Amino acid sequence: MTGYQILKPGYNCWQVAHARRVAFLIDAADYFRAFREAAARARHSILMVGWDIDSRVRLVRDGDPGLLPNTLCEFLNGVVSRPGGPHAYVLTWDFAMLYALDREWLPIYKLDWRTHRRLHFRMDGKHPPGGSHHQKIVVVDDGLAFAGGLDLTKARWDTPEHRPDDPRRIDVAGTPPYRPFHDVMMLVEGQVASVLGELVRARWERATGRRARPAVGAPADLWPLGVATEVENVPVAVARTVPAYDGEAEVREVELLYRDAIRAARRSLYIENQFFTATGIADAIAARLGEPDGPEVVLILALRTDGWLSQQTMDVLRGRLIHRLRQADRHHRLRVYYPDVPGLDGQCVNVHSKVLVVDDDFARVGSANLNNRSMGIDTECDLAFESGGEERVRRGIAGLRHRLLAEHLGTRPEEVARAVAREGSLIAAIESLRGGGRTLRELEPPPPEQVSSWLPNPELLDPERPIDPDRLAEQLVPPDERAPAHRRIVAGVSILVGLLALAAAWRWTPLGDYLDVDSLTGLVAGFRGYPAAPFIALGAFVLGGLIVVPVTLLIVVTALAFGPWEGFIYSVIGVLASAALVYGVGHGLGRDTVRRFAGSKLNRLSRRLAQRGVLTMAIVRLIPVAPFTVVNLVAGASHIRFRDFVAGTALGMIPGIAAITLFVDRVGATLRDPGPGTFLVLGAVVLLLVLGMYGLRRWVLKRTKDEPAAVSSHA
Repeated sequence: MTGYQILKPGYNCWQVAHARRVAFLIDAADYFRAFREAAARARHSILMVGWDIDSRVRLVRDGDPGLLPNTLCEFLNGVVSRPGGPHAYVLTWDFAMLYALDREWLPIYKLDWRTHRRLHFRMDGKHPPGGSHHQKIVVVDDGLAFAGGLDLTKARWDTPEHRPDDPRRIDVAGTPPYRPFHDVMMLVEGQVASVLGELVRARWERATGRRARPAVGAPADLWPLGVATEVENVPVAVARTVPAYDGEAEVREVELLYRDAIRAARRSLYIENQFFTATGIADAIAARLGEPDGPEVVLILALRTDGWLSQQTMDVLRGRLIHRLRQADRHHRLRVYYPDVPGLDGQCVNVHSKVLVVDDDFARVGSANLNNRSMGIDTECDLAFESGGEERVRRGIAGLRHRLLAEHLGTRPEEVARAVAREGSLIAAIESLRGGGRTLRELEPPPPEQVSSWLPNPELLDPERPIDPDRLAEQLVPPDERAPAHRRIVAGVSILVGLLALAAAWRWTPLGDYLDVDSLTGLVAGFRGYPAAPFIALGAFVLGGLIVVPVTLLIVVTALAFGPWEGFIYSVIGVLASAALVYGVGHGLGRDTVRRFAGSKLNRLSRRLAQRGVLTMAIVRLIPVAPFTVVNLVAGASHIRFRDFVAGTALGMIPGIAAITLFVDRVGATLRDPGPGTFLVLGAVVLLLVLGMYGLRRWVLKRTKDEPAAVSSHA
């Protein structure tokens, strides 16, 4: 059978360039080792971009790592510190605060400030609101490159065995192993590596305003020992997603290449992905399933995605699309599987790969998930090549699919190849090999009637294009869908009834035995009797400001310990003292240092603060666009006067401190003596606070409309 042409440079891919050698690195153990070996031989440059990069990650966890250090930061520093060593440019996403607890603290300090001058680290926030930089690329001397779904970060390292409780799957001592992690990278050598180097250098210059040094001369042989070549001398395409932002044109090559590849399939589509919520891609697959002689479709997904929030959103959207595909599958050519490994005790393999194999003629590995945001709002980079009818290339493409299936089915690639040849059908081959201890099981999402209907439109949870933040609230609650007044009254009464029910449960059910409020509040309030207690409380605010403890938590604890009046006074003094100290730290570090630490999103905040002063400072406190400590740090490094900073902070924080203190006091009183009277008082306080917040919101919206430069949604 002859091949077909899918790749079209300038349309569904950026460029197509020659690769002398291509290999597929399945799971991070092989990738981390190959990266380490190639980077150790770099002579001119190491270029790295990622969604997340953790300086502490251990690269080799089996055997002797060699002379160079084993953690990423120390390894890179050792490589660049050699006489005449290369420059290393490390660019990671300036992540959303949603991920702050999962990310390394102060990476700029570890990867830039205390390392050799030839190791350059920056964070990139130049993307639309709600977007991210999701590309995962490493380029060595513009002659060798890795691209795919793996970041050099924690909770990624694993072997194809995915052993339960593997002690090597531990990043931090004393923590249990994270769940098995499956992913794929493509390794390429030749001109295509230079093209990827061009892409990364453009990203670096756009993010930092500075150019990364070009590689000089022909690259040496950097191919890692022990990595088998899958295909030689083949054109490889680079496909991107780039959102429209700040004068940069939108690029949707990733989506177009998916659509064209699905349309070209004759016998089979083999897909592995972390998500499956891309409606346009699902529509393209559904259209092929509806054809009498269309291809078989095999989807490999995780049983559950990672984290409760993702399971309640992305998994629900995934279930909806799977049901749609099954309705379209009139000819029974669809299978959706998840890998199952015995002994996981309720865990599951985290399928994080982004792989597409079409027939034996097209292979694709990249960073792009099958969700809407990877099609248009996040930056992505995929590599792909096609057979052109050459049997040697077709063997390499089929070999990737057979290796992946062998891993999931607990068998050998040769057995998978024989089953496919014997059955003449990819699905039949998989079914003939299923059923062992380690196997693929059919993924059954909840019935359509049980799939959560409360989720908003998928365009909000998983947008295809950047959403205007000023219209987000209107999209979440359109005017014609807002509840009428009588329904809001009923809802309010229902809340009060629920509170009364809670009081009854507290008084007359075993609930009160589990949480003894008197002992808990007594423990906190007992602190009040110490003479040094006020000074300790103020010190806690100051120290908390330095280590980014949530200021709301400090206010709540202070109110519990000292009561409403003293708690309010100490909280105000503590907040202002903490803000002033961190302002001084930011002022001392200077704008350049803080800019490198904070990232471009907070740099825009700095410009807004400098432009307006007291009003903007107050609005930023009322509508927190960044953590309390970070705002203080950026304000100190900006042009805002200290007097305006303190006045704006006081103006913006005092109403919130008063509201929190009053609310905590009334909640405490209600819990100590639950009854109709205390609940009515609590309800009245809540009503007053809601009305107060509504009034403040109206005022803020009016001021920001009158003076639009005061606050930016991009901050």
